[in-house]
Amino acid sequence: MDITLALGGGGAKGNSHIGVLRRLEKEGFKIRSVAGTSFGGLVAVLYAVGYSPQEIQSAFEVVNQKQLYGRDHHDGPSLLGVSGVRKLLDQMLGEKTFDDARIPCAVTAVDINAGSEVVLANGLLKDAILATIALPGIFPIKHINGWDLTDGGVLNPVPVSVARMLSPNLPVVAVVLNDPMDKPVLPYTIPVSGIFPRPIVERLSRMSLAQSLDIFLRSVDVSSRALAFYRLELEKPDVIIRPNVHHIHMLDKVIVADIAQLGEQAVEEALPQLKRVVSWQARIGKKIFGAGR
Repeated sequence: MDITLALGGGGAKGNSHIGVLRRLEKEGFKIRSVAGTSFGGLVAVLYAVGYSPQEIQSAFEVVNQKQLYGRDHHDGPSLLGVSGVRKLLDQMLGEKTFDDARIPCAVTAVDINAGSEVVLANGLLKDAILATIALPGIFPIKHINGWDLTDGGVLNPVPVSVARMLSPNLPVVAVVLNDPMDKPVLPYTIPVSGIFPRPIVERLSRMSLAQSLDIFLRSVDVSSRALAFYRLELEKPDVIIRPNVHHIHMLDKVIVADIAQLGEQAVEEALPQLKRVVSWQARIGKKIFGAGR
C-alpha cells in the first residue's frame, strides 16, 4: 500500500505528524516519499533520513522547549531566535544533505524578495528546515542560494503539489493542521517564558506589543487556513487527515506524546477512506500495466 505524504505546517501542532507516521506504518502503508512545510518539513526530513516515528518523538521529548527560541549571533532581525532549534538539527542531522535521504523528500519555503515559492530538495537538510520554519517576523529568515527564505506556509500550508511531484503515480495523503474555516480563531500569548525573566514576561503581557502580536498571529492563522482550504480544493489530495489540534497554539509548550496520539486517532478515523483509495489506485495501476504489455 504505497503512498506519498504532504505534511502541513502548524508549529507545535506538528507533533501530531509523529502519530500519523506511526499509525500509517502500523497499518502497513509504505511511505515512498514525503513533502513538508514548516513543522511538517522538520518531521518530513527526519523521517526521510531514517528516523523512526518513535525516535523522532523521543528526540522531541527530551528537548527543553523553553530554550528552543533563544537567540545567538546567527539570528537576524526577528522577535524570537532559533538557537535551540539549530542545536537540535546539528545533533540529529549534522552535515547531511538531501542525497542522504532514504526516500525522496522536499520542503517548501518562500523567497520574501521575489514573492515566490521555493521547493528545497538539494543541499544541507538543516538549512532547508531553518528556511521552511522561518515564520515571518517571528523567526529569522534563512539565506540560501541568494534567496531570503521564510516559512513555506506563507504560500503553501500543505504541500500537496510537491508530494505529487515527488511520486506522480501514488495517492497523495495530506495531513492538514490548519483549522477548518468555520472554527473560531483562538487568542495567542507571547511564548517568552524561559527566554526572559518572569518580571519582564509579565510586563510584556500587559503591553500593547502583546496585543499587537496576538492580532498579527490570529491574522496569520486566518489567512493560512483560507489559503490551505483553497489550495486543497484546487490540488485535491486523495485523502485528507486532519488531527484534532484546534486547541494548540503554534508556539505552545506541549506534551509531545499527547499530541502524537491525536495524529494516531486522526489516521484511525481516515482508515476506511485510505484503504479504499489505495486499493483503487492499485487496481488502476495493474490495468494500465496490463494494457501496456
